[in-house]
Amino acid sequence: MPSSRPIPANESADGDDVDVALMRRIAEGDERAFRDLVERHQNAVVGTVARMLGDPTEAEDIAQLAFLRIWKHAKRWRPDAKFTTYLFTITRNLVFNESRRRSRRKEVSSEEREEDSGFQMASETRHEPQEEAMKLEMHQQIDRAIATLPEAQRTAVILYSYESLPYEEIASVLNTSVSSVKSLLFRARTTLRERLASYLAE
Repeated sequence: MPSSRPIPANESADGDDVDVALMRRIAEGDERAFRDLVERHQNAVVGTVARMLGDPTEAEDIAQLAFLRIWKHAKRWRPDAKFTTYLFTITRNLVFNESRRRSRRKEVSSEEREEDSGFQMASETRHEPQEEAMKLEMHQQIDRAIATLPEAQRTAVILYSYESLPYEEIASVLNTSVSSVKSLLFRARTTLRERLASYLAE
């Protein structure tokens, strides 16, 4: 008997068709279809938000807001573009709003948060094999470097390198041209190489 497990977004060549079918059901108020859609894309959205903000603490909350907007506006959605373009456009806008909100309020400094995070991470990983600890540190360094990029460059890098979106889809999310996306990626890679050079040379 075939499994009724929802097909993750990266497991099916017909993923676009699956998303369209789910969105049509969601537009009719089908909560099961909504749960299936969330299961297909939640990890990608949470990971994207965490990298865009440079802080994973609120990633799940913002991802939840993105999916709630999809549920609320499902009847308005039309499959003129890929669903993932629609999803990541909503996600990007929410992250942008959150970034502006953070810049206006007085919070614990980013330096203090990084120190706390570093202390906890050291505590959790002190018993890991050295190779695993080095890999973890490398990923953290890369994520921190990405978080320092300008917003458009950061979004382009995350969608291209982590979510494997094509240039055309990234251009739609950023409301720009394919050539501009390529330029953003080129500048971002140049900056990342410069900022990670001293670390990689060690």
